[in-house]
Amino acid sequence: MNAQGKVSYTTEDLADLLQVSKLTVYDLIKKGEIVAYRVGRQMRIDASDFEAYKDRMKSGAERPTTEPPPVQKKEPAAQTILESQPNVPLPQPRTMQHVIISGQDVTLDLLANAISAAASNFRTLRSHTGSLNSLLALVQGEADIVSTHLFDGDTGSYNLPYIRRILVGREYTVVSLLSRSAGFYVQPGNPKNITSWRDLNRKDVQLVNRELGSGIRVLTDERLRLEGVLPKTITGYGNIETTHLAVASKVAIGEADVGIGIEKTANLVNVEYIPMTQEQYDIVMIKKEDNQLLRGTVLQILQSETFKKELSTIKDYDFSQMGRILFDTP
Repeated sequence: MNAQGKVSYTTEDLADLLQVSKLTVYDLIKKGEIVAYRVGRQMRIDASDFEAYKDRMKSGAERPTTEPPPVQKKEPAAQTILESQPNVPLPQPRTMQHVIISGQDVTLDLLANAISAAASNFRTLRSHTGSLNSLLALVQGEADIVSTHLFDGDTGSYNLPYIRRILVGREYTVVSLLSRSAGFYVQPGNPKNITSWRDLNRKDVQLVNRELGSGIRVLTDERLRLEGVLPKTITGYGNIETTHLAVASKVAIGEADVGIGIEKTANLVNVEYIPMTQEQYDIVMIKKEDNQLLRGTVLQILQSETFKKELSTIKDYDFSQMGRILFDTP
């Protein structure tokens, strides 16, 4: 309830009421179908606006469109992603544009802040969704910028094999954000002596797993496949947590012997960390004429020394390749 005593909802509330995903709610906000406003880092929707949306849907009437006045503030120049056409001017949108950033890492929160600061016509929304579901949301137009860290066992590489399959027929840009260590969370002293992926198959080892669609779950399943280990033979494979911290906490309190996650989280709880791989964490954007300014702004931020300096305070991450274009369709 807001300060005036009026009922308002969060995006999570609306997702529950409408029986849809939170990304769908963000998409409705982005398209202007539902009126929303920001309170701190959270989006709110007044009950009256929600009821008005439902009435429009029941009647089949189209939402009246009113264009807000043009933004008077002069925006900073954004570098175009199209290096082959450096002199092509970027379009300047006249209205507020909602930008949905999907992914679970804290660096995406900082990127969202940087985008809003760089251009006042961008209003960023965050969706904390796993890598696979984020790519699907990008295809469905429910996200504008997504992060991904998906290991492909057949090639031994990250991200591009999945991006090429999921975004087939689309034009897109893939930009490096960071690399980070992923490995095992075990109890202090590693009493079960867990050192390899095959150890997860031992009868005396209890696993706590991540949810389907997350990058860590894909890493786990791919490594087990390469080792010839069937998931159904692993004790605790069906015990699911949705964050690195929740996984590490289960190990810390003794409810599991091992979990898989990133090094940074291991430093937050009482677990020992065993590095197993170096993850590549990338940004993906669909290339469209109407998001050229956004793409240019994102690239400019990721390549800026100011943003690199801001992120350099985050421990256990490698930002040395941040801003490098890994793939750009013609």
